[in-house]
Amino acid sequence: MPHSSQAPDAAAPHGRIADQIAPLLTTEGWELLASLGPYRESESLALNTALRKAGHSPELVSAVLTQSRLRTRAEAKFGEFARQMLFTQAGLEQATRLTVAARHAERFAAAGTSQVADLGCGLGADSMALASLDIAVTAVEMDEATAACATINLMPFPHASVVHADATSVPLDGIDGVWLDPARRTTSTSGTTRIWDPEEFSPPLSFVESLAASGKSVGVKMGPGMPHELVPAGCEAQWVSVAGDVTEVTLWFNKVARPGIRRAALLLGPRGAAEITSGEDFDGGPVPAVGPVEGYLYEPDGAVIRAGLVADVALRLGGHLLDEHIAYICAPELVDTPFARPYKVVETMPLNIKALKAWVKAQGITTLDIKKRGVSITPEELRKQLLPGGSAKSKAKGKAGKAATLVLTRIGDERTAVVVEPV
Repeated sequence: MPHSSQAPDAAAPHGRIADQIAPLLTTEGWELLASLGPYRESESLALNTALRKAGHSPELVSAVLTQSRLRTRAEAKFGEFARQMLFTQAGLEQATRLTVAARHAERFAAAGTSQVADLGCGLGADSMALASLDIAVTAVEMDEATAACATINLMPFPHASVVHADATSVPLDGIDGVWLDPARRTTSTSGTTRIWDPEEFSPPLSFVESLAASGKSVGVKMGPGMPHELVPAGCEAQWVSVAGDVTEVTLWFNKVARPGIRRAALLLGPRGAAEITSGEDFDGGPVPAVGPVEGYLYEPDGAVIRAGLVADVALRLGGHLLDEHIAYICAPELVDTPFARPYKVVETMPLNIKALKAWVKAQGITTLDIKKRGVSITPEELRKQLLPGGSAKSKAKGKAGKAATLVLTRIGDERTAVVVEPV
C-alpha cells in the first residue's frame, strides 16, 4: 500500500461520517495522524497536551490519538499496512489477519472467480487480499464509520469499491463469488459483546445458505467455537490456527469447496503452513484407540480439536488417547508433527492436593506451568495452593528452585496428574 499524506475524500461513503472518523478525513487530520510514531500509552497524556497547545481541536486530538492506538494494535494483523489504514475498535477485533485473508482470496482465484461481493466487509482486509489478485470486489458494509474506514483502506486498489448498505439488500447480478464475514458482536458504550447464535449474526447463516443454494461460490468466516451440528451439510469446514491461536472456521460452498473434504485444520506458523483434512462427516472418521500414559504426551493444536481430527492425528503419531472424550494423545516414540505439541512423560500421580504439595516440596519446585483438560480445576487457584510464593513463580528468596510442568486430566473415572517436560 503506498504511503501518502494526501487527505482522503471525505465525501465517501454516502451519508454522515461517524464523529470519531470525520476529523481524520481532512488535510489537517490526515497529516497529523501520519506525523505520529508508534502509540505509547505512557506518552499519550503528554502528547494530548502538546497537540492541543499546538492549536489542534480537542475532537481532532482525540480522534488522532485513538486512531494511533488502534494502528499500533493492528500491526499484529496487518503488519506495515496498518500505518496507512483506518480502524474502529469493533472492526479491528473481528478483522481477518492479512495472512489468512490471502488464503481466502487464493480460494476464489483458484476457482476462476472474476467478481466477488464482500458482504459485511468490515475494515476491508479480505477485499484488500482479493483485489491484490486482480479480482473485482464490491465491498459492502452497513456501519457508516466502518464503511468510511474501508473506503480509505481500499483506495490503493482500483478493482475495489465500497458500498454503504445492508449486505442482504445489494443486487448480485453478474457476481460469481460471495465472501461474508458476518458481524458477531454488538457494540455499546461499555464495549463489544459477542453473539453466539448464527441466526443473530448480521447477515445470518440462513442468508449464507440461500446464497450457496443459488450456485455461487460462497465462503463465510465464522467464530471457531461454532458447534459441529450447526455446520450446514454440503460445505467444507476449515478451522484456521495462527501461531497456535484458533482464529476462525471458514465454510466453503460450491466451487470454492475442495472435492472430498468435509473438515480441515489449517495451521499457519513460523514453520509455514500445515493442514490435515478428512472426507468424513463430524460423526465419522477413525475410532480412537485408548491406552495408558507412556512415552510422550501430545497436546493437539486447537484447530485440530475444533475440527474433530484428534483421532486422525493420533493415528499419524502411532499413538492413542488417554480418554476417548479428552484431547490428549500419548505415543511411545517422539514424532515431529506440526499438529500437536509434544512433552516427555516423567511420572504420573493421583490428582490429589496433598500429594501434589508433597511433590512440589520434595522437588524444590518454584515455577509451575499447569495445563488441564477434563477436570474442573482452575490452574491459577491450584498454583496458589501448591507454590510457596502462591504465584506462577515462587517469590521465595535464597532458593535456586526449578521449573516443572503438570498436565491435569481425567482417565476414565480417575483424575490424574502427569509430570511432563516440554520437548
